[in-house]
Amino acid sequence: MQTPGVRALVIVHVVLVGAFALIALLDPPAQGWAVLGCVVLYNVALPLTARAVNRPDVLALWAFLLPVSLFQLLPDWVLAAQVGTLRFPDTGGIRVADTIPVAMAGMWVAPLLITVLVAGESAWRAAVAALVLFAGAEFAAPVLAVWEPTTAASQVGGVALYVLPAEAALGAATLVAWRWARDRTRVEQVGAALGVATFYLGALALAHFLLDQATYSISV
Repeated sequence: MQTPGVRALVIVHVVLVGAFALIALLDPPAQGWAVLGCVVLYNVALPLTARAVNRPDVLALWAFLLPVSLFQLLPDWVLAAQVGTLRFPDTGGIRVADTIPVAMAGMWVAPLLITVLVAGESAWRAAVAALVLFAGAEFAAPVLAVWEPTTAASQVGGVALYVLPAEAALGAATLVAWRWARDRTRVEQVGAALGVATFYLGALALAHFLLDQATYSISV
């Protein structure tokens, strides 16, 4: 028996992918503003669709992932401003401290939502799903000029290698945090969301050390 509302939820995400494909054809500053508008519209359309098709589980998951996505600005900020392995080209739109597009505050919701829904109760499945989804996003990001790795990180095909294991770990951590937080208070859920972003920052730092700095030291 098909789960209710699957078609409508799939359509929302297909439209999101199609919109980003069209945005890639724009030039700055229209491109950056279009990315911001697309992210905002997605985070409005998703909960409205979930409510319309009677999917309170998806609505609750979105409400948890939104602060996760907001807190994800912190790891990105550290990578861009401190570690120097990530750059966010200015293609238009609102930016945080002239470093990160505000659009990033809502951009993590879609891949993490799909990750959790696909994974069910399996953290391993969440890790694999996140790896696949985020690897695709890493390849597509330079086309949209949303973000790109710098020469401070080892790369294959324009993708920084250290982010891939960290993003797989992010998928598993998000699922585990959601399983713990879904029946708890809103304050506890926000605390869990911050915990996910903090864990991700640590995973990024460890992966960057092992795949770039430690490897370089051993080879030298």
